[in-house]
Amino acid sequence: MNHLTFTFSSEDEPTRLDQYLCREMNGESRAAIQRYVETGSVLVNGKQVRPSLKLRGGEQIEVDIPPPLPAEPIAEAIPLEVLYEDSHIIVINKAAGMVVHPGAGNMNGTLVNALLSHCHDLAGIGGELRPGIVHRLDKGTSGILVAAKNDRAHQYLSEQFSVHSVKRIYQALIYGSPKEDTGKIEGIIGRHPTERLRLSGKAKNGKYAVTRWKVKERYRRVSLVELRLETGRTHQIRVHLTEAGFPLLGDPLYPDGGRCNNIPDTQLRGMINRLGRQALHAHCLGFIHPESVEYMEFTTEPPEDFNELLTYLRKASE
Repeated sequence: MNHLTFTFSSEDEPTRLDQYLCREMNGESRAAIQRYVETGSVLVNGKQVRPSLKLRGGEQIEVDIPPPLPAEPIAEAIPLEVLYEDSHIIVINKAAGMVVHPGAGNMNGTLVNALLSHCHDLAGIGGELRPGIVHRLDKGTSGILVAAKNDRAHQYLSEQFSVHSVKRIYQALIYGSPKEDTGKIEGIIGRHPTERLRLSGKAKNGKYAVTRWKVKERYRRVSLVELRLETGRTHQIRVHLTEAGFPLLGDPLYPDGGRCNNIPDTQLRGMINRLGRQALHAHCLGFIHPESVEYMEFTTEPPEDFNELLTYLRKASE
C-alpha cells in the first residue's frame, strides 16, 4: 500500500478535496480518488470526510492507495455447499470466514474464486471482479447467498434486491435482553466519523436502513433474535444492534462495551472468544426465480460453532 501526504497551502484558492487530489496525484482518475475518499483511504486532519470537502488552507491530507487488483479473479477448486443450482442461478450456504469477492488483501480463497471453478462460464457476469455476485454477506457471517449465472438472471435478481422485495431473515446471538419481544430499528447508515472500517448511524451522510427484530429465546445475559431486513446496507444488522445497546456476540469490529469480559461464566466467555466472529447467520432467503418467475425460498441452520453456543446457553438456562 502506497502512503502519501499533502498539505493544502493557505495561499491557494479554496478547492474541493477530490479536485485537489486529482491535480496532485498524476495518473489517478477523479472517480478513483472519490472511491478512496468514500472507503476511508483518505483522511483530512486525521478524520474521514466527503469528496466534496472544501479545502481552505493548512489541511493535512493522508492518502493510502491500495495495491492494484488483477484484471480478473482466478478460478479455484474450493468446496461449496450448494443448496440449489440450475442454468440461471446457484444458491450457496456460505461458510463463516469466506470473503464473497476479491479485494485488497483478499485476492484468493473467495466465493467468487470458488464459483468461477464450479460454474466454468461465470466470467464477466455482472462485472469482472465480482462475476455473478448480486448481494454480499460479511466475511464472518454464515448463511444463504444467491449468485447469477447469466446477465439476464443478474439483472432480474439485482432489481429485486434494489426494491427490497427479497425475503432476508437472519439469526443472531446478542448481549442483553430487550424489554420488548419485537421491534424495529431505522435510520441512516454511513461511514463512521473516525473509524474507517466501521459504519455508523451517527454519520453525517448515509443511506436509510430498516431492520425488524424478534426475540426467539432469552438466556442469562444473552438472547437469540431473528432479524428481517427491509433494506440491505453494509453492516446493517451489526450497526443497528450495537447502537441499540445489544451488540452481537464475538463481533471483532463493533465493540461490545466490555460485555464479554463481564460474563461470570468462564466457559461461556471462552466459547465467545473462540468464535472469533460475529454470531450472525443468514437463515432464510426468498426471491422470484429470474426464468420461471416462481417464488423460491431456502433456509439453513447455523454452523457448528454457533450451534455449540446455542446448546450451551440452553442447558445453562435450565
